[in-house]
Amino acid sequence: MSKITFAQRIRKIRDYMTGDEEVPIMYIHAIMAIVGSVSVLMILEFGELPMSNVQHSLLVLIEKACVIVVIAYVVSRLKVFSDVLDGKFTLKNQAILILIFGAISIFGTYSGVDVFGAMANVRDLGPMVAGLIGGPIIGLGAGLIGGLYRLSLGGFTAIPCAISTILSGLLAGLIFIINKRRFVGIFWAVVFAVLMESLHMLITLAIARPYSQALAVVEELTVPMIVSNAIGVFIFAFIISNLLREKETEKERDLYFDELERKKHELKVASKIQKSFLPEKLPVIPGFDVAALNIPAHEVGGDFYDFIPISQEKVGVVIADVAGDSFPASLLMALSQTIIRGEAKQQDPPSLMKYLNNLISVDIGPDILIKILYGELNIKKGCFTYVNAAHLPPLLFRDSTKELEELYKGTKSLGRMGEIELEEHEVKMEKGDVLLFYTDGLIEALDNSDGSGEELLREIISQDHDLSPSQMIENIKSKALKSEMNPDDLILAILKANMS
Repeated sequence: MSKITFAQRIRKIRDYMTGDEEVPIMYIHAIMAIVGSVSVLMILEFGELPMSNVQHSLLVLIEKACVIVVIAYVVSRLKVFSDVLDGKFTLKNQAILILIFGAISIFGTYSGVDVFGAMANVRDLGPMVAGLIGGPIIGLGAGLIGGLYRLSLGGFTAIPCAISTILSGLLAGLIFIINKRRFVGIFWAVVFAVLMESLHMLITLAIARPYSQALAVVEELTVPMIVSNAIGVFIFAFIISNLLREKETEKERDLYFDELERKKHELKVASKIQKSFLPEKLPVIPGFDVAALNIPAHEVGGDFYDFIPISQEKVGVVIADVAGDSFPASLLMALSQTIIRGEAKQQDPPSLMKYLNNLISVDIGPDILIKILYGELNIKKGCFTYVNAAHLPPLLFRDSTKELEELYKGTKSLGRMGEIELEEHEVKMEKGDVLLFYTDGLIEALDNSDGSGEELLREIISQDHDLSPSQMIENIKSKALKSEMNPDDLILAILKANMS
């Protein structure tokens, strides 16, 4: 097993810390709580431990930073904080955040440690975070509150400390503006905190007098203040980054659901339009009983059937399976059915299918084709004349012989070739004969462990041929729907001769 390098471990920690879950925040809180507790215990035992002033100051400031972590978590859950992260700036939410981060700055001063007459503190933390998330107005406002409070306490570092606090809020706000009014992220927030506290030390050296005392203060406080403020900013930045990821995830989720609802609405509309192409009610055909069933696998499907009045003596019968994605298939189905209805009275079955193929083969892609059977039922003669373009062959049960016949199945589907010639066939129906049209969705729905769907369908027709078409369809439907799977569109139509 290969060893994990130090760089890989660092990347793994970085990836984990930047995850979308809130678990890492809890871990950070726990770690900081432990560190804070240990630092308090060490401070209480200070007299018995060999600890330098720098170490003492650092532990105290870390302990104060732990308190600020709790404050940070509470503040991050306020609505005004969330609104500002969303870019919704109002006088009210800006004023509230100025007061909140100003109070955090005052707490940073109040909880500071006196070192040679100067205050080691995390006062700059509030204004820095305020500016990084809210811009110069919020940052400067919080900085003024914290800076003026520090100035009121006096001391030889009061002026440079007040100036640094005000500058921390103002510069953080300018960074927010430069970054196109967006939070800069964890890394750059920490870098800014380190640089800002370094600038704080330089301002102290430049302004505070006497210089020797200012130098002593800077030597003692540089490391504690940089580390503690950087830790505080890191915690705030970490929480802010997680909130921003949460908001982005929520926004993406909302967009996804909005798009899903829009598509559902479009599919419902498309489904209504498609259903309008199917017969609202089956025609009355003298000498024949008729029943049909249509169960689409999706909101819209490519399978269709129709009974088209041609004349007093003839009725057109069509059943088709448009192979391809459901939505394009449904559009092609609607187009094909419109063409067939419009031309059925003018053209015989072979000519009509050739005409339809010539129209659609130019525009559809190679992934879509139509397997279709179309024919004319002559009511007086009881003859069904049809062409079959690779559709499943209808089943004909002969009442006189009690045998089941399979009609002709063609090999050429529509849409693949520009020119197509289909062979015409004719079958004569006698009283009691049953002619059944169906799509492959029915066979798939009837498939089970006892046998194939085709065998089961043949058994049902043979057993139930004495029933009416509607009763036969109910029996077939009950068996087909026992399996909750409906992978394909299901269409079934039955004609039964009852002429005297």
